[in-house]
Amino acid sequence: MQIHVLASGSTGNATYIEMENTKLLVDAGISARRIKQSLDKLGAKVEDIDGILITHEHRDHVNGLTTLLKKYNLPAYARPDTWQSMYCRAALPDECCRLLPESLDIGKVKVEPFSISHDAADPVGFRLFAGDSKVSVATDLGFVTPTVKDALSLSDVLVFESNHDVDMLKNGSYPWPLKKRILSNRGHLANTDAGWTLARLNRKAHTHVFLAHLSQENNRPELAEETVADILTTQGCRLGEDVTLHLTYPEKISGICEHK
Repeated sequence: MQIHVLASGSTGNATYIEMENTKLLVDAGISARRIKQSLDKLGAKVEDIDGILITHEHRDHVNGLTTLLKKYNLPAYARPDTWQSMYCRAALPDECCRLLPESLDIGKVKVEPFSISHDAADPVGFRLFAGDSKVSVATDLGFVTPTVKDALSLSDVLVFESNHDVDMLKNGSYPWPLKKRILSNRGHLANTDAGWTLARLNRKAHTHVFLAHLSQENNRPELAEETVADILTTQGCRLGEDVTLHLTYPEKISGICEHK
């Protein structure tokens, strides 16, 4: 099993997941050219992607979708309201645009979307199962509901939002309406929210966690990692044994996670 966060943040999001020789993308918010180049570096081919899973219609999650579908004829899956609200929907080939059901088998991977709280049409996270392995992705949400907590539990690998430091956001340059949106239950998770969610999550013996969608304006990678690590440690979690934290970046591929 391999997880590679190709890009994460407000400028674009895309995650490559390979399980049991099934190759998936979660979101395509960077250019198709950059996705291809990133996959080339990993020894993978964009034309071999078995499916693209779309969390929601915001541009930083779908910017590369038009070229990917037109050039490579890849199947993409999203909720009906997500397709309807997508700015580029009219340019996409109809045969590539698939409706996302409550459960879907792609190759040897079972895909189960779950609803999240975000200011989009019908946003979802994903949990993916193959054999005895589970990967979960939840990168844009303002509040962790019991449904989300249950969906994330017992993941081997978790790509999870740690968007902002609350003090940096409140004291930063963003206009107040934008700050209010980010802080709302339909906005984005703070570092402390991520830390306490992970601390209270029902986990396997060892979980890899990618801290994702970090704000370039209102966060720093080392601050996100330190905040989450401090909370986990105070709650008795052994870093590197119970949980291993990985950082993600807007302009480069995150550290490779190979979990067997």
